[in-house]
Amino acid sequence: MKLFSLNSVGLLAALFFAVVIQVFTGPLAPAFIGLLLIFLIAGAAVTRYGYDRKRELTIYEYERSWENVLANGLVPAICAVAYSFNPAARWAYMGAVAAILADKFASEIGVLGGQPYALPRFNRAKFGTSGAMSFLGTLASWDGGMIIGISAYFLFPDVSLLDALIISCIGAAGSFADTIAGILEERGIGNKATTNFVCSVVGALLGVILFAN
Repeated sequence: MKLFSLNSVGLLAALFFAVVIQVFTGPLAPAFIGLLLIFLIAGAAVTRYGYDRKRELTIYEYERSWENVLANGLVPAICAVAYSFNPAARWAYMGAVAAILADKFASEIGVLGGQPYALPRFNRAKFGTSGAMSFLGTLASWDGGMIIGISAYFLFPDVSLLDALIISCIGAAGSFADTIAGILEERGIGNKATTNFVCSVVGALLGVILFAN
């Protein structure tokens, strides 16, 4: 089994981002790195969840490489660098990580049950279609965001329970942004990496908008 569902190149890319985050976040580095580790562990676990069903649908993707790490990790790493200049960037970091885990939960659990519908007309769609969403996947996105919100509550000293709830909402919103970007992907504009990038950007921006004073 690959560590955190990453192949060797993907693992090296993740370690690079971890070093960047470690260098630029100072005393709060354990909190920043801890949130990243929770994302990796939870993301790998939810990817493995429902293995047989995903194999049956031919949509199981376990091994991830540097492209996936770049799409998901670039924005959080930039937020960590920005934190060294402006502490408010920590909220952008939490928002970005919440968004990418929420999207991971939505896509990996959403395919296990419930009819997906393609936006914008809500036509029935095949499981795994970009730009489609299901009731189960939408609920799962909240779970992914909440994992990061609650984790941030325990890791960062100034995160309240209300903040944790808001972070979970940011995660769900970022996941929805990924779905919107997926509409373009289905039309040949962009790919899964670009939709993941959009997801993390929206999470980071919402973190800044909702928390930065």
